[in-house]
Amino acid sequence: MTEKKFDYFIKGEKENWEVIIGLEVHAQVLSKSKLFSSSATKFGAEPNSQVSLVDSAFPGMLPVINQFCIEQSVKTGLGLKAKINLKSVFDRKNYFYADLPQGYQISQYKNPIVGEGEVILDMPYGTRKIGIERLHLEQDAGKSIHDMDPDNTFVDLNRSGVALMEIVSKPDLRSPDEVNAYIRKLRSIMRYLGTCDGNMQEGSLRADVNVSVRKIGEKKFGTRCEIKNVNSIKFMQMAIEYEAKRQVELLEGNKQIDQETRLYDTKKNTTRSMRSKEDAHDYRYFPDPDLLPLNLKQSLIDKLKKELPELPDEKKERFIKEHNLSSYEANILVSEKEISNYYEEVIKGCDKKLASNWIAGELFAVLNKKNLSISQSPVSAKNLSTLIKMITSGKISGKIAKNVFEKMQDNDKDPQQIVEKEGLTQQSDPKELEKIIYQVLSKNKDKVAQYKSGKEKLFGYFVGEVMKVSKGKANPQLVNEILKVKLK
Repeated sequence: MTEKKFDYFIKGEKENWEVIIGLEVHAQVLSKSKLFSSSATKFGAEPNSQVSLVDSAFPGMLPVINQFCIEQSVKTGLGLKAKINLKSVFDRKNYFYADLPQGYQISQYKNPIVGEGEVILDMPYGTRKIGIERLHLEQDAGKSIHDMDPDNTFVDLNRSGVALMEIVSKPDLRSPDEVNAYIRKLRSIMRYLGTCDGNMQEGSLRADVNVSVRKIGEKKFGTRCEIKNVNSIKFMQMAIEYEAKRQVELLEGNKQIDQETRLYDTKKNTTRSMRSKEDAHDYRYFPDPDLLPLNLKQSLIDKLKKELPELPDEKKERFIKEHNLSSYEANILVSEKEISNYYEEVIKGCDKKLASNWIAGELFAVLNKKNLSISQSPVSAKNLSTLIKMITSGKISGKIAKNVFEKMQDNDKDPQQIVEKEGLTQQSDPKELEKIIYQVLSKNKDKVAQYKSGKEKLFGYFVGEVMKVSKGKANPQLVNEILKVKLK
């Protein structure tokens, strides 16, 4: 596999091949109850403890639409700059599965709640616009458990009926890196909106990955294979790489690619055939007779639109404009809602650029090392803001600040108390600094002579010696200014 600046392709034995990727992302609606019942949706509950008669498909039990889930879907559609359809229809998608007690899934087919939209990706080689084909609502199935007994499979219906938003992209993605950026951006938008928590470990976000290949320069799409239910970005990327290479080997061997559904084996890093890919007519879609068409009022959509929070793209532009940040810096800070909130708390009364540097540098290094999220930060936004103010006011140097920052991580200690207790205040008295500089120059008369004869690189040596004598407390800017005068 080879990656260029703008292109990702598979290098075959005979040709170079382009990879075409489309995603069907299943995002669990952030809601306390299910799509068609009042059952709870709490993760990790005892098996079959959150199941109503509707969820378990008892005869005569009728579904009732959860209005909040409808509104959450509309908000997501608005966040994707998509068309909201005033009329949508719930359909029955008929298939048999052990953890689908109804024998069908209530979903949407021809008339989804949300139409075409877009997601903008910031890639190293520029922006990429990824089209959204549709967003439709559907209920989740239960969960089959195979590892509790050697001879039997158990079924947990807690997830049965949980509301899912299936977000279908157009086949616009061209590399595993773009898939990575797309999933992260989609998750970020939904977290800003509060419509999905995006927790892939808990199954709140997973995707079916459609992969096909074609020769570089061809316009016609190749036969695609769907990799089912991948719940990790890393595994999505690995599965795409393997599947694309497999398809190239088949085509260059004059073999046919079967349109099918495949599973990704995380241990072997391979995909394997699961079943032939069904067409829509195989599912016998028809409007659910128990549910009337969903008719939305434009006034509701307008109301929800007004209530939308500032989303990542808009916040990024504001950060660049108001805080003089680069596009790269702004992207980092808006990638997660909690990070942007933390940053905006830090910059109250302190240098905005320096705050960005400290968050993206020192703070993120600590979080990554300790495997913590920004919400678990051992240093509060308030105390980091205080530390930055102490740097810009000249009370402490940047070097001392790093030492103070380390000590702050112990129970979120106040940086002012640390500095005062340990006597770390920066020396900024010119007379005191002159004494130290005189001491350093007196001990290094030979080097002073060398400097004056043209070895100007020795200037850094003198600065370092002054900082050593002052135990890092000397104001570097003042040291530089005084040294320049003394060494003339």
